Amino acid sequence: MGGLTKEYLLKRVGMFVLTVWLGTTLIFIIPRLAPGDPITAMVSRMTAQAGRVENSDQIIEAWRARFGLDAPMHIQYLRYLRNVFTFNLGYSLAFFPTQVEDMIGRSLPWTLGLLGLATLISFVVGNAIGALLAWRGTPGLARALLPVTLTFTAIPPFMLGILLLYLLAFGMEWLPFAGAYGRGLQPGLNLEFILSVIKHGTLPALAIVVTTMGFWALGMRGMMITTDGEDYMILAQAKGLRPGRIFWLYGVRNSILPQVTALALTLGSIAGGTVIVEYIFTYPGMGYLLYQGIINTDYSLIQGIVFMLIVGVSIAVLILDLLYPLIDPRITYQAR
Repeated sequence: MGGLTKEYLLKRVGMFVLTVWLGTTLIFIIPRLAPGDPITAMVSRMTAQAGRVENSDQIIEAWRARFGLDAPMHIQYLRYLRNVFTFNLGYSLAFFPTQVEDMIGRSLPWTLGLLGLATLISFVVGNAIGALLAWRGTPGLARALLPVTLTFTAIPPFMLGILLLYLLAFGMEWLPFAGAYGRGLQPGLNLEFILSVIKHGTLPALAIVVTTMGFWALGMRGMMITTDGEDYMILAQAKGLRPGRIFWLYGVRNSILPQVTALALTLGSIAGGTVIVEYIFTYPGMGYLLYQGIINTDYSLIQGIVFMLIVGVSIAVLILDLLYPLIDPRITYQAR
């Protein structure tokens, strides 16, 4: 491995900074290309609720000045960069005077707890299935039954979520259909609250695990087939090593690297891919919060959430780049 070199570290950190800057610039530009104005939309909602709003033009101008939307675009951009890189995400336009970082702080633990755990379960189960499908020593009965688990990959998670709601929540009434915990409960480390969280999180987690583990299995199967013919696998078999050791330490270990890369990217951007699932189950995570920001044309909220996603993915990629040699000894930090 040769140790972590200074040149390699500086190069990766530079790529991290460049990625975050480009991403934050894009999320500043894209919402402003969409038709409509957040302040006008907010006054329109007030008008729809109250029937009429006095001095609406003055209100719009005052609020545009309050949020800095009356400044030239380059001034808005420089203010925006200063704020996001100091993690001052500002006030929500649709839920003023709530601050964006407070809203994200309330939603992020739910997304990490439920969807992060569901993704890890899907990763472990899917890769185990894929490895067993490609392994010559897998029993015939298991080899015949394992492909059945891949049939759900054709179903989008939100479609399976709707089906699970119909069967298990509304039909059999086994599990709750919405929310993160029961009404009237106070969050805390007590058994009643923990069991309620588990019950409310079972359906969305199940929808994600069942529909995504097939993708991990297919990727792992392809990598295991490629690895099976390598010289070190043949040598390990010729030396008489135990099949279990060959399977895990030689086959799975040398096939898992692309899957770990995909896992890091998936975990880093998990909120963006679960918007519809969280919306269906009214689950108070980052995906549902992003949906609220979009329908309310809330620039600040959208930018804050997507910025956190960009930082999350970039950090995951940076950590992976630094850990690659530990995962796969064939990779080195040293230039060839």
